[in-house]
Amino acid sequence: MDNLLAYIIMALMMSMLPGTDTVLIMKNTLNYGAKGRYTILGMATGLTFWTITAVLGLSVVITQSVFLFNIIKYLGAAYLFYLGVRAFLTKSTLSLEAVQADSPRSIVQSSYRHYKESYLQGAISNILNPKTVLVYITFMPQFIDLNGNTNHQLIELGLILTLIAVGWFLILVYLLDHVRKWLKKPKSQKAFQKSTGVMLIGFGVKTVI
Repeated sequence: MDNLLAYIIMALMMSMLPGTDTVLIMKNTLNYGAKGRYTILGMATGLTFWTITAVLGLSVVITQSVFLFNIIKYLGAAYLFYLGVRAFLTKSTLSLEAVQADSPRSIVQSSYRHYKESYLQGAISNILNPKTVLVYITFMPQFIDLNGNTNHQLIELGLILTLIAVGWFLILVYLLDHVRKWLKKPKSQKAFQKSTGVMLIGFGVKTVI
């Protein structure tokens, strides 16, 4: 691999730039607390999916096929739009009092649903994100030594990107979990929910432009 340090710095900068992943993690962490970590697990699954796809050479095929690329782009935009509208229109907010009032069985079922939902949102949004495909096609090749094993380098670069993104978002979840105390009021929760909804809709629209 060429210029590994430069790659790590740029990967960190890309991870820290606000985007769809950041908004989803903010939404799920401030709604469900530390369960927002499952969004990160889903995001890591999506990045792993594209790393494997790149190694198999399918990512090149996708970018060279306007039809396949557009399918991913429009499905991804539709999914973000769906999440945004859903967040914007939701009327219920999660409160500590409501959780404590539930039976233990209800709490377990609710927690499992939130785990699953957070994970799937992170995974699906990354798998259907055309910008993720472009990272593996335009960004990573700049740091590959053509005299070495290309597939091994792609796996290593993909793993580094995933670990950096996971590390940054774990820090973000930790910070956001402490900020939740400022959003205990229903009005604050509702305002935040609508704001994240608008941002997700905006990212969905931006995807197809």
